[in-house]
Amino acid sequence: EEHAVSSIMEDHEDTCWGCGLRLLLPSYSPIFKCGWCGAITKQRTWRPEKKWFFWRRLQDRCLISCLFLFMLFVICGGVWAVYPVVFSISHLCGILHSTITAMLSVATISSLSLAAFRRAGAPPTIFWGSYPLVGKDGLENYTFCQYCSKPKSPRAHHCRSCGMCILDMDHHCPFIGNCVGAANHQSFIAFLIAAVVSMVYVTIMTAFAGIHLWPPLNHVSLGRPNNFKTTLPLGILKEIAIFLLNSAMLRSARGLILLYLFIASISVEIGLSVLLWQQLSYIYEGKTYLSELSSQANDEVKEGDYQNLVKFFSCPTFVSRYCPRLWTKRKRRKVKGDI
Repeated sequence: EEHAVSSIMEDHEDTCWGCGLRLLLPSYSPIFKCGWCGAITKQRTWRPEKKWFFWRRLQDRCLISCLFLFMLFVICGGVWAVYPVVFSISHLCGILHSTITAMLSVATISSLSLAAFRRAGAPPTIFWGSYPLVGKDGLENYTFCQYCSKPKSPRAHHCRSCGMCILDMDHHCPFIGNCVGAANHQSFIAFLIAAVVSMVYVTIMTAFAGIHLWPPLNHVSLGRPNNFKTTLPLGILKEIAIFLLNSAMLRSARGLILLYLFIASISVEIGLSVLLWQQLSYIYEGKTYLSELSSQANDEVKEGDYQNLVKFFSCPTFVSRYCPRLWTKRKRRKVKGDI
């Protein structure tokens, strides 16, 4: 009897935020889960201050504005610098170049606009706080967001820059001024693909136009580097850099813009290609950037599947029509798993 009385004295009552039921818990347990609704309560939490929110939003707006200005400069500057060379060859080449430029520009700007100005994906509104409204296991593994003052699903994450919870949040990209979540992840991947293809095309066209505008290199000087201590490839690169800097002083504005676009396009396409490969690898493994960080902390290993890419790009009808063998294999796997 003394043991029973002492255990009750050590326990304390608390209220579940999800369904409102009163629970008898061990003394001062930091985290507990409701047996009815499945909501997870974390004790000793406080409402955080919304500091620096305005400056984060201002920084995002400045970066997205700079990105749009850079894209407009690449489009307008590239067209202005390349069109004399292309149209001097033939009108057909000029029309073809203009058509490809317009298609790539529209695809890149439209996908960027969708990724930047579409909401990343707010969690659905659900009933909570009242026992009659919340069903059995209706809030399974839900936690309470102290920022939004409402339930947060296990697939959601709160972004302090956007000031809201994002469903299937991958990361917050400051260059688009928005989070990458369930609603705009496809648009973000489409923007990366369109931007990489556009930068490759810019690199090819600026190199093609630069060959016609810039004077030919002196092959004799490239084969004999002045400093014998340097290796041959480094000497060649050094001679090319010196030649470009010396001849840039004598070139027109069109030649300088071509040189800048060539260097900038190579740099941008390398960075975006690495980001695109990383994003596609996460999608293949069925993860996001945040879930990858948490899985690394928990040492979890998850095998990838091409069906994750199919589901992400929403093309099951295409796969079932043109790849029937793969589709039947998928069905056989499901049947074996059910058995």
